[in-house]
Amino acid sequence: MKLPLRGIIPPVITPLLNNNEIDEQGLKNLIEHLITGGVHGVFLLGTSGEAPNLSYKLRKEFIEKACTLIDKRIPVLVGITDTSFEGSLEIAEISKNAGADAVVIAPPYYIPMEQIEMVEYLEDLVPQLPLPFLLYNMPSCTKMHMSLETVRRAKELGAIGIKDSSGNVSYFYSLIEAFKDSPEFSVIAGSELFLPETIIHGGHGAVAGGANIFPRLFVDLYEASDAKDLARVAKLREKVIQIENRIYNVGKYTSRYIKSIKCALSVMGICNDYVAHPFRKFAENERKQIEKHIKELNISFNQKNLNN
Repeated sequence: MKLPLRGIIPPVITPLLNNNEIDEQGLKNLIEHLITGGVHGVFLLGTSGEAPNLSYKLRKEFIEKACTLIDKRIPVLVGITDTSFEGSLEIAEISKNAGADAVVIAPPYYIPMEQIEMVEYLEDLVPQLPLPFLLYNMPSCTKMHMSLETVRRAKELGAIGIKDSSGNVSYFYSLIEAFKDSPEFSVIAGSELFLPETIIHGGHGAVAGGANIFPRLFVDLYEASDAKDLARVAKLREKVIQIENRIYNVGKYTSRYIKSIKCALSVMGICNDYVAHPFRKFAENERKQIEKHIKELNISFNQKNLNN
């Protein structure tokens, strides 16, 4: 795995047949869809991957099957965040044995942590990790916003980067500034709409959920941003905004983001749209909206059409 990590690294959804079975054909289709689309890596068992809602058995199967299908063609990152310390280490070891390249750590959820507690957690966890690690700042789900000082300490412990999903642009730019002289430390956006600003201001890429559906669009946007081709950036970002408005905003609840991505992939014939308990997949009326919106956006399986 070449450092710093760069580019489009989709937070891969977990294709399921039911709460106990991986959609194996769907997973194969999805992996090939992503790699053909030019993505630079994948992030398994993140928020979009429904990790907290999956059993350890299912997480293990998913990691192993995905790594086998990817077969070292692109880097694989695996989320190991858990309320159980030993559970995190178990998933990390499974990831190493399966052939993953790094693990991703967010603050353990449910009981909010203070900054010093997060540092102490990392000081206990990191020496036992079998792989390099990245931080994942996701305060909306973990109830903790990692301070710059906490990130600096994590880097001292060996962190190779951070994915920031705080939505705080000022904070994100402060990360880029703080680590601009650390060439092997990646600052990666969790919000796909921030991708051009991320790259133009010295960041490294995005963990873009929409890249599950339209990988080539996001790779093209990354490349246009890297080339500072602002006219092309504007054109491509408009498509990303349309996806935000017409796909992610279907449905009423916070869970709609995961449901909409899975539903879109199902409409496209890539994988099943089953959503892990405690949630349920979109009802038929919502599915019809997704199908209608994809047709309206004129997005097909041939990703080259995205640029026409």
